[in-house]
Amino acid sequence: MKMRRSLAMRFVAALLAAPAALSPMLATPAHAFIVFDPSNYSQNVLTAARSLEQITNQITSLQNEAQMLINQARNLASLPFSSLQQLQQSVQRTQQLLGQAQNVAYDVQQIDQAFQQKYGNVSLSASDQQLVTDARSRWGNTVGGLQDAMRVQAGVVGNIDTNRSEMSALVGQSQGATGALQATQAGNQLLALQAQQLADLTAVVAANGRAQALQSAEQATAADQGREQRRRFLTQGSGYQPGSAQMFYGKN
Repeated sequence: MKMRRSLAMRFVAALLAAPAALSPMLATPAHAFIVFDPSNYSQNVLTAARSLEQITNQITSLQNEAQMLINQARNLASLPFSSLQQLQQSVQRTQQLLGQAQNVAYDVQQIDQAFQQKYGNVSLSASDQQLVTDARSRWGNTVGGLQDAMRVQAGVVGNIDTNRSEMSALVGQSQGATGALQATQAGNQLLALQAQQLADLTAVVAANGRAQALQSAEQATAADQGREQRRRFLTQGSGYQPGSAQMFYGKN
């Protein structure tokens, strides 16, 4: 009896333990089936598309930044052309011509000294020889001033060809500028060219004015000297005495 009861209890325990032993076999079937979930697939595709769009936007942003850096480099690029040396040489040539002014230079003290000694009112105590010497000196100043003016004019005319070629080169550089800095530098050099041309024009005006001033001063002093010489002629000695004159006629 006890023996049967023991066997029954073992059988029940075996039945109770059977599902736990068989569950691993039931959980992993021999042939598994793939289940397609449309909603999950759509969500995955949308996520991938958004990721691709973000990558594309990042690439575009990097391209824009690279182009911006290229443009900045172009704007900061210096102009590979300079006309400064040519312009300075033109100005120096004109200055040298002005510095070679004869007799009465472009100097306030020299001008004042020359007018005190040789121009203005003629000294009543000066000898006749001194009057002649001063007149010759004034005439030499006038001729020298006219020559100086013509030399300055010739020098300025000689600068025209140089200015023309420099202007053509600068305009070409300005039109072919790759950035703002190159365009600005080309424009600045064009302004420098205009300043040099104005300097030449100023030099011509100054040289012509000097020549005219010397000529006018000579004429004014000559008139005053003429009056003094006439006074001396009338007051000194016995005055004018007419002499005999013989006329010569041809034979008929």
